[in-house]
Amino acid sequence: MLDRIVDYLVYNLLPLNPETRLGESVNYFLYDVLKILLLILLVVFVVSFLRTYLPPEKINRIYAKQRFGLGNLMASIFGAVTPFCSCSSIPIFIGFLQARVPVGVAFSFIITSPLVNEVMLIMMGGLFGWRVAVIYALAGILIGTLAGIIIDKLGLGKGIILKVKEQESKLLDLSYMPRGLKGKGEYAWAQTKSIFKKLWWIILIGVGIGAIIHGYIPAEVFTDYLHINSILAVPIAVLVGIPLYAGCSTMVPVVFAITAKGIPLGTALAFLMSVAGLSAPEAVMLKRVLSWKLLSLFYLIVAIGIIIVGYVFNLFGL
Repeated sequence: MLDRIVDYLVYNLLPLNPETRLGESVNYFLYDVLKILLLILLVVFVVSFLRTYLPPEKINRIYAKQRFGLGNLMASIFGAVTPFCSCSSIPIFIGFLQARVPVGVAFSFIITSPLVNEVMLIMMGGLFGWRVAVIYALAGILIGTLAGIIIDKLGLGKGIILKVKEQESKLLDLSYMPRGLKGKGEYAWAQTKSIFKKLWWIILIGVGIGAIIHGYIPAEVFTDYLHINSILAVPIAVLVGIPLYAGCSTMVPVVFAITAKGIPLGTALAFLMSVAGLSAPEAVMLKRVLSWKLLSLFYLIVAIGIIIVGYVFNLFGL
């Protein structure tokens, strides 16, 4: 529905040619901006409303009982079954943080969500075979689980900078739990407006970067750098993938094409994971929520996990 509305706005009302780079970029920009902003409004409101029935202390007690990284595993599996790209996962990530879910658990979700989804699995199973698809999915869940555990163990929760100002209304106080549907609705809407005001402009910048890359920089430009047959090929593939902005499902056919040209599967999958889970626009958006230190460590930990997965695929010829 949304895609048809955007197509009409861009190609009929403006009107732009869908076969031009400008038309494609504008369409991409409007679609992603509207999708993400609507997700923020919907998800943050729903999570804030539901949180009135689950005080932060109760949520913390639930996750405190999850031993041996079970909470991280649950969050990673939840991320794997949600069909979101990295930027679209951010509203839910913010909802987790607002609900005072442990930081590492929230990160397990946002790491796995863009790496694994059902559409990507179907496409990968059809192109690469189901063995590769299942192993890839398990690897994505494992990266999210372990990375979240590491972030928790390092005590990086202080790097969350999305906080409610003391001078704001008690409706924005995370410890305040209103009674009655009206009070709960006011609380949820106040939370939603507060988050929306902090993020809307950064989303425009992030998606704008992605739209320029999507429309004006062909994927072939990046795949040329992946032909290096050396031990550095996998890290280079990860670095090359970061500037791109696309969902896993979009990149699967590209990855299949470059493996057909002789690039090792592990190198190609590292490139895919990097594009999906470490995109530059995602970093721009997350900077509004995370400190530079936490954002850098998050990218470093995930990048190391992706590199290890790439080497394992290449080493065992998976």
